[in-house]
Amino acid sequence: MYPAHIIVDDSGVTLRVPGFFSGKETTILFGSISSVDIETPFIGFSTIGIETKGEGKIIAKGFTKSEVIEMKQLILDKMKKTN
Repeated sequence: MYPAHIIVDDSGVTLRVPGFFSGKETTILFGSISSVDIETPFIGFSTIGIETKGEGKIIAKGFTKSEVIEMKQLILDKMKKTN
């Protein structure tokens, strides 16, 4: 119903999923990210998944293909800078 937001800053990635009465926010530090996957179907919205080291995976849907490609590259670039 409400679109998810992904914020990439200097320390990590924050996923915000707003809701009608409440929302959910998850932050993953770059050192905890093990992989970033994207799904870009021919028709429909694209998905980004961020796998963590021992903490599970967060998935955000509802983006354009270019948005998820840009987010993935930004996250990978930031991960390289922190290592």
